[in-house]
Amino acid sequence: MKQVIQSARSGELSVREVPEPTARPGHLLVRTRASLISAGTERLITAFARKSLAGKARARPDLVRKVMDKARRDGIVATLRAVMARLDEPLPLGYSAVGEIVAIGAGLEGAFRVGQRVAVAGAGLANHAELNVVPRSLAAPVPDGVSDEEACFATLGAIAMHGVRNLGTGLGDIVAVVGCGLVGQLALSIAALSGSRVIALDYDTERLALARRLGAEWTWDLATPGLAEAVAALSGRRGCDGVLIAAATDSSEPIETAAAIARDRARVALVGMTGTTVPYRDFMAKELSLVVSRSYGPGRYDDDFESRGVKYPEGWIRWTESENLAECVRLMDPGLPRRLDVHSLITHRFEIERAEAAYEMVSSSSEPHLGVVLTYPDRAATARPIAFPKPAFVRKPGTIRLGVIGAGAFARAMVLPVLKGMEGVTLGTVVARRSAVAEHAQKTFGFERAATEATAVLDDPAIDAVIVATRHDSHAELTALALAAGKTVLVEKPLGLTREHIDRVAAARQGSNAFFQVGFNRRFAPMAIAVRERLAARPGPRFVVMRINAGAVPPDSWLNDAAEGGGRVLGEVCHFIDLSRFLVGAPIVSVHADALTGTGATAEDVAVSLNFADGSLASIAYTAQGDAAFGKERIEVFAGGTVATIEDFRSLTIAEDGRVRRSKARLGQDKGIRGELEAFVRAARAGGPAPVDEAELIETSRATVAALESLRSGVRIDL
Repeated sequence: MKQVIQSARSGELSVREVPEPTARPGHLLVRTRASLISAGTERLITAFARKSLAGKARARPDLVRKVMDKARRDGIVATLRAVMARLDEPLPLGYSAVGEIVAIGAGLEGAFRVGQRVAVAGAGLANHAELNVVPRSLAAPVPDGVSDEEACFATLGAIAMHGVRNLGTGLGDIVAVVGCGLVGQLALSIAALSGSRVIALDYDTERLALARRLGAEWTWDLATPGLAEAVAALSGRRGCDGVLIAAATDSSEPIETAAAIARDRARVALVGMTGTTVPYRDFMAKELSLVVSRSYGPGRYDDDFESRGVKYPEGWIRWTESENLAECVRLMDPGLPRRLDVHSLITHRFEIERAEAAYEMVSSSSEPHLGVVLTYPDRAATARPIAFPKPAFVRKPGTIRLGVIGAGAFARAMVLPVLKGMEGVTLGTVVARRSAVAEHAQKTFGFERAATEATAVLDDPAIDAVIVATRHDSHAELTALALAAGKTVLVEKPLGLTREHIDRVAAARQGSNAFFQVGFNRRFAPMAIAVRERLAARPGPRFVVMRINAGAVPPDSWLNDAAEGGGRVLGEVCHFIDLSRFLVGAPIVSVHADALTGTGATAEDVAVSLNFADGSLASIAYTAQGDAAFGKERIEVFAGGTVATIEDFRSLTIAEDGRVRRSKARLGQDKGIRGELEAFVRAARAGGPAPVDEAELIETSRATVAALESLRSGVRIDL
């Protein structure tokens, strides 16, 4: 993998190929998607590394004293060896990044999930590297609406947030921020979001203009005299309630400025590295407090907290470094009425391969800069979101002429009786393999014509919409042909038996002015809709458990034929994968499946686990081992203190707030077939959109194929 490394001895900086790390207990392995160069801090680090030995000694007399003590204790030769060994160590750069979890160390299995985006922090941990290993305490989940470029600011945001917290200011307090660099801009934004009135102080007028856009109520060019008098006038002669110093300078001027504008007994928080000569008389006269802010917050530099997972009592320490990191990415969420704007801080972007050029610009200040983001190649094999064109309106919006391909037992028992006599539908042509079956369906259900070839429907310009109810191996082909002919399609499940089948339908839909729908009828069941609506007010992830006592089918059934039926995972478990997607309401990100062995050639006793983008989980237990006298389908959904249970789509139980409410279907079992067909006809008559997001149907179909792939490979499959 690629990583930005600097030599501590020579100061040479380069992008190197280094071995990939692995996850260890209590840590996450994260594939980096973006990282932030902290211009101030990293400029100091790189500049120090480039100094000669004499220059290093002059810059760090404290280290020189340690070397002299060691020489007196261990001798010059041993000390020289130790110093040179230390200087030979490669220096990893970077400490603020965002990435995707690719492996989870022992002990964190329930706290994070593979594929989850996290903001990560820590010098020597959240490096400018393609892969990083970080402890739990220095990782925070990133909301979906926050981009990678924004989330990589979280560490610097945590530094700024902790500095603001150290001031102890709040609503209506006047806070001055000295220095409007990266941390200063973040600090003034956070202070403004918390209700403080912010004064931004700097010598750079462009940065002051940016500060006004980010929430500063008032700005002052430090090159202009009269600051203390102006602050006195603004504050009713009290002075600032808090002063945050985010400047980087060898001078003690920022501390002197803070003393001049602070009110009596105010607090001064030092975040930037400045001179530290305190004007004693001014600090004493006002009894000012000076606190040097500890990086991201409590827990920093504490190995027990950071590396070993030892928690602090919340009653004593509410805002740790972990909480500050998480709060910063939460505040970036575009769904908030007022958010932390970090996008405005980005001035430059460099690919990781060009990191040397980025650091050269930062070190030499050859261009004005603020937020410098490094980007990384996308190594993940994740599918891109599908966007289908909007369907065109049909030519006959009043009544549609419907063709049905396939008149087997399921269609005759469940589909055609509902369509017969449905308002707004003219039954045009029915197709079946056997002539007698086609003729019987025509007479029984009132079709105008009967045929034995699908072309009788596909090539008929009078047919507006098609229902495909054939055996599974032909679903994708017939759906693609119907879409190519401009006909809206309802295809019985599954959509296809392979990824190639599903991709063919997706490609056909891209070029069609009609939509498609898959026969996942359970998402149209009144009880499933009631559960989803009931849980809509419950925030947070869902935990879904489904048990299907499916019963056995004959071993020689066409359903078990790999080429024709695909097996019961593709043919029936797909229903419950789609229902899980409907109840959770978030994309499926990974699938894992196991099968009971020794029961037959095809998998009809399986356990399928689904992970969702919002952290939800679904567990589907599908078995043919049970007795038909026992209930067939039981669905349980747990969310936010509520438990919803559906028994065979006959009864619904809701348990919440200490009460249990039960209801029964008035007209008997309703698995949503009528609702599905009525929704399809309404949408077809109106010309769209589809009753169900077609990209979601592609997703659940791919997830079903992934379950079979997981059975074959024995590993979790990422979608």
